[in-house]
Parts: sequence; structure tokens; C-alpha cells
Amino acid sequence: MSRILVAVAWPYANGPRHIGHVAGFGVPSDVFARYQRMIGNEVLMISGTDEHGTPLLVQAEKEGVAVQELADRYNRQIVEDLAGLGLSYDLFTRTTTRNHYAVVQELFRGLHDNGYLVRETMMGAISPSTGRTLPDRYIEGTCPICGAGGARGDQCDNCGNQLDPADLIDPVSKINGETPEFVETEHFLLDLPALAEKLAEWLRGRDDWRPNVLKFSLNLLEDIRPRAMSRDIDWGVPIPLEGWSEEASKKLYVWFDAVVGYLSASIEWAHRIGDPEAWRRWWNDPEARSFYFMGKDNITFHSQIWPAELLGYRGEGARGGEVGELGELRLPTEVVSSEYLTMSGSKFSSSKGVVIYVKDFLAEFGADPLRYFIAVAGPENQDTDFTWDEFVRRVNNELANGWGNLVNRTVSMAHKNFGEVPEPGELTAADRELLELAERTFGSAGEAIGASRFRTGTTAIMHVVGEANAYIAAQEPWKLAKDPEARGRLATVLWTALQVVADCNVMLTPFLPASAQKVHETLGGEGLWAAMPRVDEVVDDMPVQPVGVGLPEPGRGYPVIRGDYAAGAARWGRRDMVPGTPLAKPKPLFAKLDPELGETGPEWAPVVR
Repeated sequence: MSRILVAVAWPYANGPRHIGHVAGFGVPSDVFARYQRMIGNEVLMISGTDEHGTPLLVQAEKEGVAVQELADRYNRQIVEDLAGLGLSYDLFTRTTTRNHYAVVQELFRGLHDNGYLVRETMMGAISPSTGRTLPDRYIEGTCPICGAGGARGDQCDNCGNQLDPADLIDPVSKINGETPEFVETEHFLLDLPALAEKLAEWLRGRDDWRPNVLKFSLNLLEDIRPRAMSRDIDWGVPIPLEGWSEEASKKLYVWFDAVVGYLSASIEWAHRIGDPEAWRRWWNDPEARSFYFMGKDNITFHSQIWPAELLGYRGEGARGGEVGELGELRLPTEVVSSEYLTMSGSKFSSSKGVVIYVKDFLAEFGADPLRYFIAVAGPENQDTDFTWDEFVRRVNNELANGWGNLVNRTVSMAHKNFGEVPEPGELTAADRELLELAERTFGSAGEAIGASRFRTGTTAIMHVVGEANAYIAAQEPWKLAKDPEARGRLATVLWTALQVVADCNVMLTPFLPASAQKVHETLGGEGLWAAMPRVDEVVDDMPVQPVGVGLPEPGRGYPVIRGDYAAGAARWGRRDMVPGTPLAKPKPLFAKLDPELGETGPEWAPVVR
């Protein structure tokens, strides 16, 4: 048994989730986590809503509400979206908790004490009309390195280089289009050059990462320089140093605190299960492995900034230092980044109206069709365009006519003719060939899922589904049922088909957990097969003492996602179909969609031509 940390990108709490978000971080991480649990590993899957930074302040001002009120509203909406999608978080929390503030401040102190956070006077961007500090990502211009337009103040997506807003050619504010003013301000910078050698050594040892992620991460080393970890803003985690913590207008950079969330969520999880030190089994144990899931725009924070913070906290950079009180925190085993799910060639964007919200999708189609589409046709290694036509085709041809039809026709015939799993006779070559294919696929599909190659995994499983349907067509059990002397052969054919249905259901469980439970029951299984997440209400009650002004109030309530995932019976491997097991009359697993939907889209997300 291994311990596996599944660290899932923190969605920003400025609106409900759209399907582009969950294609990058949500579904892939859950498929991976569910598979790891099924093979017997001890999984801790954590995340939460990211609630600091200027964008939330801007949104709150636009809506005329307090920023915490806005964060509360969208935190709850996101929790409902992700739980509805069946994402099996051990804890999905938020960054506006006292525990999170305390853990972030501890990381900052450790880095500062070891000399990796240095004070420096620099140029900061200010909005001339409001006097408010503009975050790096809210300033766009022409990249001074490659000349690409639309480069952000922190990074150019075209060449991948780290930037400063003052470096941009013709910079403008994304908020209102005005030209920012640059003024002197004092901040703490993470001394990345002092950590570069150790960072490079670690990255060059990552030979099993997705090639696009590793190449991008190694390119970052070519222009490594100190990076500001504090901001002129009054919404965020206070800087935990004397003379700074009471300064209302200076806070830690939202991305400094967001990545620390993986650790703070793990510590909160341990508190909530009544074993406060349990988190250390994933963070301090050299044998534990950690996998970070996100979209490609977040790679730099997970393959450069977060590992650098961990190395500095461990005192492993050029300046040396001592290990902090949280111990020797482990670096990521793998950064699993997806490309963009686009819509008609455009990146999903709520502000641009290019959006399909998860809550609308779930209300009309349920979770499993979306989960399947993302797994088999999502943006794993390249940008992928979502179209309603492709969604309808996948659901109708693969889920309804392929998998759903296999389950329905097999169980219906066995239920009608035997009422239970029949006793097979001697197997023919055709029977054995299909059974052996299914058994081999546990290995190939499992290897693919474990390597985060979800498209390869689903394709292998659906190949077995196709071969099983072809087997039934060739064996013609409906003809055998009319011949009393062929009853033994009928029993063998249907037992073979039922066993392969059971095999495919096991393998599809990480992708389709809700329907896997239904198939389990249809095949005569009892009890819980695939555990689903639940939304619990908790209070901010951890015994921690963050410092500074503008801290979260103790005792404040908020929703979290949790679940008892070990309670499910799903295990990776063949589950023998025992003759005599009663079968339930099946109900359709997936409704076929009207082909016209592919042309028009639904009313809430119509196709625009």
C-alpha cells in the first residue's frame, strides 16, 4: 500500500464553475483518486476555494457587496457544483479560515528565517482612477522578450517567461483599459535564484512527467529571478513580521497563500478526523507520493514557485537554513497539467460569455456523461474544442448504444431466461477470448489511469465493451433461447457476457461512479459500490493563532466536501459472477439525446453560428 496525495487546483471564488474549469482540474483528479483507492492505496484528496486577491475585490465592488459575503456565496456554489459532479474530496475547504492563515504565516516565517524572502523596493502598478494596486495578472501588454501581444504582468503564455508588469510594452489594465501608473513600493521577494540549483536538480529528475509540462517547467529555469510574494492590498493573509502584520494595506500575494492551501487543507482534514498529526503521513513520509492536478496556466506556480517554497522552508537552497516546525515537507511527485477545453476555438471565459456552467449541465444531463466526455475527449495533451455535436455523438454512440446497451441486453436476457446468474458449461474459444481480453485490460487500462493517461484508459475499456457487444451479436443468445436443447449453451454465453459486464463496470467505476453503482445493483450486488461525496457544514474551530489585522472570525460556519470513500466495495480486478446470484430487471443507464441538440445546443447554452 502506498500513500497518495491528490492535490487539486483551488478554484477561484469569483463565480460558479464552468466545464472548462472541471476539465482541467476536477474530473482528471477524481478519476485518478478513485482508481488509486480501488487498487488499495491510501488516498488524501484535498482542495478548496481560493478567496483572496484583487479580482474578488473588484467583483465585490461591482456587485456592491462585502468581499467576504461574495466569497461566501461563490464558495457555496462551487462546493455544490463539485459535489454534484461526484468529485471525491477527503476535504474541500477554503482559504479564508484561521487555520489556512496560520499555516501560510508559518511557511512565510520559515522562508524568511532561512533567508529566502528578501525585502526590496520595486515598482508597483496603481490604477490612476481608483488608487488601488493592480495585480500582475490584471495588466496586459506586449511581451518584451518574444513580442507577443496579450502577455500578462506575471507571465507570457507564448514564450513562458516570467515577467514584471513594469517590463511590459504598452501596458494596460484589464479592469478598465487605463494605463497604470508605476510607483515605488516595498515588498518581500522569494529569492528564486538562491533556490535555482536545487530546483533544477529536482526538475531534471522528473522523467515521467507529461512532456508538455516538463518542457515548460525546465524553460522557466532559463530566466529565473526573485519574485514578489507580497502586495499592496487590504484583502489577504497578513505578513507575519513585526511592523508588517498590523499594516492593513500590505498582504501576502494570493498565489503564495493559494499553493500553501494544499498543506493547510491536509492539516484541517487531520483536525476534522480527530487525529491532528495524520497529515504528516502524506507530507513528511519520503515514501508518500503527491500528484498535483491543474490547467496549463497554473504550471509555473506548481513546478517552480511551490517547490521553491518547500525547498526554502527545508533550508535546502544556496543560503542553507533550518527545517521549520512542520518538518521536511515533500516536493510534488508529479505536476499533472491539462491543456484548455475550448468552445468554438475560444478559451472558456465567463467574462466573455463563452461558458457552459457545471450546474446547468448537471441539471440536464447528470454527472457521468460530462465525466465521460472529459475523460475520453478532454484536453489531456492538447487544447480540445467542446461541441454539442461531439457530446451528443459520444453519449449516444458510446454510452447509450455501447455501454448502456451491453448492460441492458445482457442482464435482460439473463433475467428473463434464468432470473439469476446462470451456471456456465464448457467454454468455447470465443468465450475464453473475450474473458481473457477483459482480464488483460485490467492491467493496460489500470496502467494508463495510474499514469494519468485517461483517454488511453477509457479507449481500452470501451474496446472491451465493443468486443462484448460483437460477441453477443455473433452468439445470438435470442436464438439459443428458443431451442430447449441449447439451454446449456445459452447459460454459458450469458454467464460469459455477464462476467465481462462486471469487469467493464469495475474498470469504468473511476469514470462513471454514479452509473457504476446502478450496474452493481443490477448484477445482484448489495450495499455501497462507489462512494459519493457529501456536503457538510463545519465551523472554523481549529486551535490556531494567526497574527495581524483582518483575520477570519473564529466560529464562522462554512460548507466542506467530505466522504467515507473506504466504505465502497469497488476494488480494481475481476469480481467473479457467482452462479445463482439473483439479477434485477435492468433500467436504461443512459438516455439517448436528440440529435438536434448537437445542432442547436440547449436553451441555456445555444450554438452560436
